[in-house]
Amino acid sequence: MASVPSLAASVHQRVADALSAALPEAGSADPLLRRSDRADFQANGMLALAKKLKGNPRELASQVVAGLPADDLLAEVEVSGPGFLNIKVTDEAIVRTLAARAADDRLGVPYAENPGTTVIDYAQPNVAKEMHVGHLRSAVIGDAVVQILEFAGETVVRRHHIGDWGTQFGMLIQYLEEHPHELDHRAASPDTAASGEEAMSNLNRLYKASRALFDSDEEFKTRARRRVVDLQAGDPKTLALWQKFVDESKIYFYSVFDKLDMEIRDPDVVGESGYNDMLDETCRLLEESGVAVRSEGALCVFFDDVKGPDGNPVPLIVRKSDGGYGYAATDLSAIRDRVQNLHASTLLYVVDARQSLHFRMVFETARRIGWLNDKVHAAQLAFGTVLGKDGKPFKTREGETVRLVDLLDEAIERAATVVREKAQDLTEAEIAERSAQLGIGAVKYADLSTSASRDYKFDLDQMVSLNGDTSVYLQYAYARIQSILRKAGDVRPVAHPGLELAPAERALGLHIDEFAETLRGVAETYEPHKLAAYLYQLASHYTTFYDQCPVLKADTPQTVENRLFLCALTARTLHQGMALLGIRTPERL
Repeated sequence: MASVPSLAASVHQRVADALSAALPEAGSADPLLRRSDRADFQANGMLALAKKLKGNPRELASQVVAGLPADDLLAEVEVSGPGFLNIKVTDEAIVRTLAARAADDRLGVPYAENPGTTVIDYAQPNVAKEMHVGHLRSAVIGDAVVQILEFAGETVVRRHHIGDWGTQFGMLIQYLEEHPHELDHRAASPDTAASGEEAMSNLNRLYKASRALFDSDEEFKTRARRRVVDLQAGDPKTLALWQKFVDESKIYFYSVFDKLDMEIRDPDVVGESGYNDMLDETCRLLEESGVAVRSEGALCVFFDDVKGPDGNPVPLIVRKSDGGYGYAATDLSAIRDRVQNLHASTLLYVVDARQSLHFRMVFETARRIGWLNDKVHAAQLAFGTVLGKDGKPFKTREGETVRLVDLLDEAIERAATVVREKAQDLTEAEIAERSAQLGIGAVKYADLSTSASRDYKFDLDQMVSLNGDTSVYLQYAYARIQSILRKAGDVRPVAHPGLELAPAERALGLHIDEFAETLRGVAETYEPHKLAAYLYQLASHYTTFYDQCPVLKADTPQTVENRLFLCALTARTLHQGMALLGIRTPERL
């Protein structure tokens, strides 16, 4: 089905046509339409236009009103103040537009006009290391942006740039060579979470043992350093041992992502090691083009606006003086691969804000050599820090970094308390399922309802609250609607454009109609928090509607059907919006 023009778009077109007719010399002038608390919409474009043409804005506004056609779209249009137009649409237009949205599988949301290919780099854990609270935001924000862009029609290529290379693997591989059964699973479990915990336990045990030996035994330290050379040289036996660490870590990673209710596919995991074969050529291309120069034996890129505290330039080091490659070489090689092999038009990096300078230098280097240009651009979706209730970086009472699995388990436990208080005829299995959906949803929503660039406080008590701006509030609004629809029995939701709407019905309908426009903006700016804000407002409008407008006990059968229609469309919009944020909407709670 074709996309459904929003009420705002329809009103905008009518006013624009009338404005052009009133002032032909102005051409296609923008009426500057926006939502208003004084009417449904307000148009402010007459002020700027009249000033530009040295006319009277109120007179121009009056001419525009006189030129508006009498039809079923506009109920009232009045000139206000120095030349604003306050516009109210008809109840019929609201219901007809919503009915058109309801008839479409996509709720009338259009696909992007010029979709491209976006490669998004997110959820980047490190091999042989436990995931902690610092990994949460990249995964949650990245997954939401993926869902939103794909819904908009963009071709999205996921990339999980895991940390799977470096000198620390020499120590780990050498220890595994000398203790070959350390990564053997003691007891295989069909449960993903259990096997994930076991995998991490094996890795932690091996890491601690190898570190202790590395620090205490000089001969082992020498063998471990030789092993790094073997790894970098591609020695088959060393690579086979290295692969065991990668495979064991993936068992753990996937168990955590499964708990986060996120799909991570194996082909999308391309770590640092995936670009090893490109590093030498990347450096050669940069040096031959003059983008990178040698400085004190290292291959560097310099920038006029990047200086250290001493005022001297701080370079991006692509290759170190000892011949080793820095992160920049890997990141630049990844850009080459994503542009030349994956044919990306946009590169997105969901990475901690503390790495902003690094990525600014990497992107500028790629622009200088031409890998990024007018047709291919890159952006960092920089995110802030997760804070504790005290406003400081989130730590355990012992001052340790919080394990991500522990944090998610606690969220599920808190949610279980809420579910048990509200549970009606739910089995233990259903309570466990709902608790996971509410707990994980609460964690995701708290993250996504905050602008990514800002820090936010991790407060589980607030996150699982039934009141306020929480996913639980939205999930209960959805479940409440489903309950009403079940109680309606054989009475079906039907739109009746001829009915007069109550104020709460109008407010709910106008907000539902903003869904498509909201998604368009969110997809363009990569700001999931604006979708979260829209959904919270939608649930709030619904709560007011529910309080003020009886549904099943409405005065007439037509009003019952029309209000059921508003309920059903609200539920579909909530369900679709929450799904794009990666959050489940249970049918019963």
